[in-house]
Amino acid sequence: MLSTVFKTPWVQRLSTSILKVQTRTVSTCDLCDKFEDQLSYATSIFRDFGGSASFEGKIETVQCLEDNSFVKDILQNEAGQNRVLVVDGGGSFNRALAGDQIALCAVKNGWRGIVVNGCIRDSKEIGTMNLGVKALGTTPRKTKRRNNGIRGIPVQFAGITFVPGDYIVADEDGIVVGKIDLFEEIEGDRCD
Repeated sequence: MLSTVFKTPWVQRLSTSILKVQTRTVSTCDLCDKFEDQLSYATSIFRDFGGSASFEGKIETVQCLEDNSFVKDILQNEAGQNRVLVVDGGGSFNRALAGDQIALCAVKNGWRGIVVNGCIRDSKEIGTMNLGVKALGTTPRKTKRRNNGIRGIPVQFAGITFVPGDYIVADEDGIVVGKIDLFEEIEGDRCD
């Protein structure tokens, strides 16, 4: 029963559909075998925190440092349309750029995942949600919202450039990024 899993009242009202874990038919390893020289590979610096270790989607980006105003605004107010939000937090471990409330908004609005070059918080709760979340680590400290950040620009970290509109696939073996037309070639793929 959900009420025994969650301690916070707002989470107790979740439907069980939010807790179902996504599965992926094509792994990052299979993509590497087929398109090795046409993909970019992120350095393996991320930890998995979401309830879905495998996720994919078109990239949307935010660049912000210790201020998650733009992250919250996007995930709370925009339909995800199966996209993945890539957040360049400058690799900071000082403040969390996403927590359980923001992650819940992402799930409700149809986002597939969040990749954070920085930290998250509420990792236990996020681990129960139908959302892929990769980040460098955790910190209990929330951000101070000052509305600082830039969205929709190429961001560079983990040895690659994440470009809005490109496609990202993440699983337990890593993160690969490429142009969306590569992924449309794979039979049975769920590319939009």
